[in-house]
Amino acid sequence: MRIKLHWQILIALSLAVIAGRLSGTDGDLLGVTLYPVYVFIGALFMNALKMIIVPLIMASIITGVSGMGGTEGLGRLGVKTLLFYMTTSLFAILTGLLFVNWLDPGIIQGEPARQVLGLSTEAAAQVADKVSGHSVSDLTGVFLSMIPPNVIAAAAEGQMLGLIFFSLLFGFFITRIDKDKETLLIGFWQGVADVMMAITDLIMKFAPLGVFALVAKTVAGIGPDQIDDLVVSLGTFTLSVLLALAAHMLISLPLMLRFIAGVNPLAHYQTMLPALLTAFSTASSSATLPLTMECVQDNAKVSKRTSSFVLPLGATVNMDGTALYECVAAMFIAQAYGLELSFVTQFTIVLVALLTSIGVAGIPAASLVAITIILATVGLPAEAIGLILAVDRILDMFRTSVNVFSDSCGAVIIAKTEGETGILESPAGL
Repeated sequence: MRIKLHWQILIALSLAVIAGRLSGTDGDLLGVTLYPVYVFIGALFMNALKMIIVPLIMASIITGVSGMGGTEGLGRLGVKTLLFYMTTSLFAILTGLLFVNWLDPGIIQGEPARQVLGLSTEAAAQVADKVSGHSVSDLTGVFLSMIPPNVIAAAAEGQMLGLIFFSLLFGFFITRIDKDKETLLIGFWQGVADVMMAITDLIMKFAPLGVFALVAKTVAGIGPDQIDDLVVSLGTFTLSVLLALAAHMLISLPLMLRFIAGVNPLAHYQTMLPALLTAFSTASSSATLPLTMECVQDNAKVSKRTSSFVLPLGATVNMDGTALYECVAAMFIAQAYGLELSFVTQFTIVLVALLTSIGVAGIPAASLVAITIILATVGLPAEAIGLILAVDRILDMFRTSVNVFSDSCGAVIIAKTEGETGILESPAGL
């Protein structure tokens, strides 16, 4: 019987803690020092993730946007859907930013947690040089980077904002050209997307080995007296994510249901319970989509016309929980390096989190890829991602539930603004 991937990762994580503690930085096996082996395998895994970013992002965005049906799909219903999804994703990211700045999970006893997390002092100094010195006037640079003079160079240099913006334009204007050429281009990019998903699946088969190496490397460099601090740091990071997700799902989205759609949020929770439980257990918005559509259509009484457009699109581009998680993770790593991020840098994180949540939403390990993009954009290294993997699985279950609930809220709110009747009316006085 094949062990599921998340159990493999959890087993690898446990073994990595043991191996790291036993070997330290000087331990060897058959004359081979283990610490460089951890570094080598971890670097291979991270390089493999970085390798797929550019084609994965471009293919996902282009196929997603072009699949909306051009002018017809981007009519009134399309504009409302995209506006809702961008708004809720922005609310989610700002909520995450609020909680991570409040709880400071990357700070332990008033000091940056870089030593506890196994981040080198030399790397921290280099990162500080890259990230510091930004001012509000640099905001123009953020927007200028969205329109690169050379797309190929932008891809080679990892300038993801420009690449994402180009892909959005390319996907939209595919639908405005000759039909035969449109079909050819969509088929090509869909093929690229399918191939990249297959490569991603292959890479994720080696995730347990990559996680083992990354975590063993980190644990090996941690002194015995720092283990408690490590647990506190990761625990506070987990708490930051969970509180932010809870605030978005229990406050922001219900308020929108109540005051925009005029429906009873409690009734909607009850309506969506089967889909939410499925999303929590599978950690997959795409796998939950059929049940989400059934709950929205049969229980919430949203028309098939609205739900069949809003929900599949939401499963592709609307990832509130994922965007929130990306933002908190990037800020956590920045705090661990001891960086005081300026408004400009935090704004960049928000913007990139918003765009990458569209680009890789339906792809396995989407958050891992997206966090790598955000870190590269703001000048942070990706070496701390291995520690996030230690708590990623349980957080993935929670954020997927938020993703699915946000999709369902979008379907209800948009249906109400389209004049549909019979949708979970709020009782008087609620």
